[in-house]
Amino acid sequence: MATQKTILRYPSLSVASAFDKEQALIRRIEQGELNEALLLWQPDAQTLVLPAGQKWPQTPELLRALAALGWQVQSRRTGGAPVPQLPGVINVSYLTVWPANTPYHIQTAYQYFCTILQSFFHQLGIATTVGDTPGSYCDGDYNLNIADKKVVGTAQRILRLGAGASTGVGAEAGVGAGDTKQTVMLAQACLLIDADCQHIVAPVSLCNQLCDHPDRIEAEVHTPLSAHLVELPTTEQLFQLLTQAFMARSPLVVGKA
Repeated sequence: MATQKTILRYPSLSVASAFDKEQALIRRIEQGELNEALLLWQPDAQTLVLPAGQKWPQTPELLRALAALGWQVQSRRTGGAPVPQLPGVINVSYLTVWPANTPYHIQTAYQYFCTILQSFFHQLGIATTVGDTPGSYCDGDYNLNIADKKVVGTAQRILRLGAGASTGVGAEAGVGAGDTKQTVMLAQACLLIDADCQHIVAPVSLCNQLCDHPDRIEAEVHTPLSAHLVELPTTEQLFQLLTQAFMARSPLVVGKA
């Protein structure tokens, strides 16, 4: 069993490079070189990340319209909804090997990850709650909210060591204790740090419109961290606070979902 851990921090990185580095970490865990990894990164350019599949086709019309707004497009392998990435947003990818011979519980995994993220905000004197945020882009049950406004979106995937591919959580939520392959949790978070919410939601709304999705995205249900601090720490300082939050976390205790 590997006991090595690694932390990677990139204050300016393309979305494509960030995805490559995440995959490289996954391969290292699959090869037994690591059992835990933390990747922190900030995008270097405005990029709308579109999920794989037919629900969000990258038509020439969509690409031209997004380019006219100043947005690049990047695909990701998993599903979900469009996510805007740009400077002023910090991303977290956290990989950890799930306890051996223990069933995987999606609620436990999300709650564990959100508790760590909440401790980051606690270091800044900010209280957050966990829950959905109606009207937000890529909404989910495990957003972090400040006064009912979304500041962090989270996602989660699991991987089976030796399986050669990652799968959606729903397909693996019933993994049994008798399985011999290890389960790896990949938890991801997107933190709004210092970005104009009207500007962020514009490409998502455009994408919904051109892809015939009725979801209405509302800028006012989002909030950046900068709106709640007198002085915003530097990116490196925020990376350090996030690192401290993960280093100080309690051990993962798995119980019933």
